[in-house]
Amino acid sequence: MNRGLLLRFEKLLQLRGACRQLRALPSRKVCGARWKPVPWSAHPMGSLLLQAQLWQKDRSVGAALSQCRHLATKEETKKKKKKIPQTRGEVEIRQKMTVEELAQAMGKDIDHIYEALLYTGINLDSLEPDSILHEDHIKMIVQKSGMKYKSAKLKEEKERKNTDAVKRQVVPPADPAVLTPRPPVVTILGHVDHGKTTLLDSLRKTQVAAMEAGGITQHIGAFLVHMPSGEKITFLDTPGHAAFSAMRARGTNVTDIVILVVAAEDGVMQQTIESIQHAKNAGVPLILAINKCDKPEADPERVKKELLAHDVVCEEFGGDVQAVNISALKGENLMVLAEATVALAEILELKADATGLVEGTVIESRKDKGKGPLTTAIIQRGTLRKGCVLVAGKTWAKVRFLFDENGKAVDAASPGIPVEIMGWKESPSAGDEILEVESEQRAQEVVAWRTYVEQQERMKKDLEVIEAKQKEHRLAYEKQQQKLAHLTWRQRKAVLYKANKHVMFSRPKERTEVDENTLSLIVKGDVDGSVEAILSILDSYDCEDECKLDIVYFGMGDISENDISLAEAFNGVIFGFSVKASESIKKLADKKGIKIKLHNIIYKLIDDLKDELNRRLPPTVVETTIGEASVLDTFSVTVGKNKIPVAGCRVHKGLLDRKMKFKLIRNREVIWKGCLSSLKHHKDDVQVIKTGMDCGLSLDKNLEFRIGDEIICYEEKEVQQTTSWDPGF
Repeated sequence: MNRGLLLRFEKLLQLRGACRQLRALPSRKVCGARWKPVPWSAHPMGSLLLQAQLWQKDRSVGAALSQCRHLATKEETKKKKKKIPQTRGEVEIRQKMTVEELAQAMGKDIDHIYEALLYTGINLDSLEPDSILHEDHIKMIVQKSGMKYKSAKLKEEKERKNTDAVKRQVVPPADPAVLTPRPPVVTILGHVDHGKTTLLDSLRKTQVAAMEAGGITQHIGAFLVHMPSGEKITFLDTPGHAAFSAMRARGTNVTDIVILVVAAEDGVMQQTIESIQHAKNAGVPLILAINKCDKPEADPERVKKELLAHDVVCEEFGGDVQAVNISALKGENLMVLAEATVALAEILELKADATGLVEGTVIESRKDKGKGPLTTAIIQRGTLRKGCVLVAGKTWAKVRFLFDENGKAVDAASPGIPVEIMGWKESPSAGDEILEVESEQRAQEVVAWRTYVEQQERMKKDLEVIEAKQKEHRLAYEKQQQKLAHLTWRQRKAVLYKANKHVMFSRPKERTEVDENTLSLIVKGDVDGSVEAILSILDSYDCEDECKLDIVYFGMGDISENDISLAEAFNGVIFGFSVKASESIKKLADKKGIKIKLHNIIYKLIDDLKDELNRRLPPTVVETTIGEASVLDTFSVTVGKNKIPVAGCRVHKGLLDRKMKFKLIRNREVIWKGCLSSLKHHKDDVQVIKTGMDCGLSLDKNLEFRIGDEIICYEEKEVQQTTSWDPGF
């Protein structure tokens, strides 16, 4: 016993000596890691016994070192676990974060955000990646994801410097020596078909009216007319149709004098009154041209008296408005009208500064296949030449070519001269102000600033809408929570799960199907003003409950493949105004079943649009009464084990046809609609009972008759509905 203990003690001493040798060894790098010998006190008795046994099997120091390394690795791992606690991620949040921005900040995908928003009352179908989230929802998502949030430091956003281009200051006034006389800009206004274009036609000795669709002007024409006396007058011929109110208003804003054309036989009409109002708003003097005085029914005096009601007082009544009786078709008194215009221009002393940077106004814009975007403009200050850098709206141009109203290239355009400008990057809108800048870089700065301002305004409006929607959803959520307040937590979760089960795996996606009761439109026009006029008419559409109107796209130019693709995607119709569609485009549209409606007259386009709306409306069922009968007596017959009520009737109007539908009226209320199960005259089954004849009839439903009831025989017909939308003309 003692000997065994001694042997065991000797082995322990040997092991202790081996461990001292191990401690004396330097640190070694094994398998890419650095290991150190472990002190003796670090190992319990069980480990020592294990070491002793292994030491006897292999007395090499390397084997002992291997075992010590193994034990050290285990201990080091435990220590590391204690020192490095598991930390949660921290997300930097800020106000007005979008779904996509929050997902990026959290290092998650967008689906994770949608899952976190389940059962929250937020409508996931309306949530897009660029939708802005409320701050409360952002915090809730972060917390649900097992993370912490911290508010981002507010960056002091530097106020962006205003780099917009502005008109030159008029104070102090320009040196009189610099000012030069300029041609007056005269706008011809009046009701449709009162002879405005024919008047200008006669002044220009051309046939403009003959080339216009339907004989009516449908966009602004700017022309320079040379008078026999050597004077120059710039005329603007505006549309008189009701659809082109915005064009007329734009014409008066750049004009010096308005010639109001009124037909002598028609008198003052709706667009005549509107034209007077436009002239008053612009503060422009009027000259009255009473046209068609060569007709027998012409009454110029009546026209002058009618205009008194609209504060247009002619000189013969003590006013300051010159009145000239003309016949534009025959050319009578046109020189008198021209002289009156020149005289008024002299009184106004129209002068302009032809030096310095150019200023002007876009009268009309269009796209040309060969020339690109083109604008018709009136120069108001400076002299426009090739190479000038211009800015208008959110686009700019380096002028490549200038053309007059006849399409002839010119080198320069001075104040008061209409000119067509080529070189725009994009088409500016009609009515935009044209300003010349020093360089292309400056033009890009101006456009960037204007785009930025527009984006800020749009974001502000969008935010207001979003906040209103979020408030609405929050109130709905709170209301829902109040309804579930009496339930336990588990019951509430179960109810919410059932209610939202259908949206659990759904994601916002693009609309793949369009409601049958929606008319999607692609609108193309020849010039910007035409598209503007059509859109302004469509803005008046107020029958959304009948059929929704969705404008998918609008623009200038001929029908393209892109338009066909859009129409196919949205099941829409393409409406083109004064544009063309090539044969290949027409074949492609036919192949895909896309309708292309091309028109040159605006009211015909609107009529076609109304027809298309009518086709989208569901048909209504109209009841046509065929005959009426009164119940004179009631009795019943036994068929098998059942008693069937029978009414004894007399037809007092029309006839009763068993094939048709019937209704039973009692005290002016319809209590039954359906078919007859039998119709008899005396004892014979009959198909028709005529006026004055008696009959017995039973219904397909077991109803008790009363004496005095009315039996109506009627026919149902489906009738196509028509839209109640009235565009105003």
